[in-house]
Amino acid sequence: MSFYIYGILTLPAPENLNLQGLDGQPVQIKILNGFAVIYSEAQQERYLASRRNLLSHEKVLEEIMQAGDRNLLPVQFGLLVSSWETVSQQLIRPHQEELTQLLAKLSGCREVSVKVFWDTDVEIQGLLAEHPDLKTERDKLMGQPLSMEQAIQIGQAIEQGMNDRKQGIIDVFQGTLNSIAIDVVENTPQMDTMIYNSAYLIPWEAESQFSEYVEALDRKFEERLRIRYNNFTAPYNFARLQLFSSN
Repeated sequence: MSFYIYGILTLPAPENLNLQGLDGQPVQIKILNGFAVIYSEAQQERYLASRRNLLSHEKVLEEIMQAGDRNLLPVQFGLLVSSWETVSQQLIRPHQEELTQLLAKLSGCREVSVKVFWDTDVEIQGLLAEHPDLKTERDKLMGQPLSMEQAIQIGQAIEQGMNDRKQGIIDVFQGTLNSIAIDVVENTPQMDTMIYNSAYLIPWEAESQFSEYVEALDRKFEERLRIRYNNFTAPYNFARLQLFSSN
């Protein structure tokens, strides 16, 4: 038998869990070296990162946190262990101090995320409208032959202008939201139209205020941006711990 690990809690552990994990298996708690390990019995030798499996993993963690156990350290999807001695020897004991510090940092907090998208073509048109001289030079690209050097200069000027517009938006989001957060992780945008992708660790009770600020930003940039706000997820971005390999 092997065990699928979802995350780690501080004691006291929750009782009478009524949750289903991967493969419909009941979610259980194992007390180990002063921590509570969330697990279910694995029914497969390896779990593919399918949408269904990923959602099942996330659901277990989110439901535990929603139920009141907010001091939770999530484990990355796909971790299988063959014995509790393996967990003790390779995870708990060598990382006990780091685990304690991470769980203390996450205590009473939730992770929220903000992703910001724009329409590149619309922004280019806005840039050219604000800089008529740049528009005139750009129009020459289609009106008459230009040297390679001229074409490069115009392209670089447009690129710099777009970068400045993007940074201006990012500065507003950072100035509005970062002060509420205990910690912030800025992730790489996942597509060309995404210009900002950030996770925030905030006090649990501060979410309503944070949400109001996001809504205010949405109104401010209503004609230009699309904002995707996730108001609750397990705090993966703030739980950086090098775990042992699945076995």
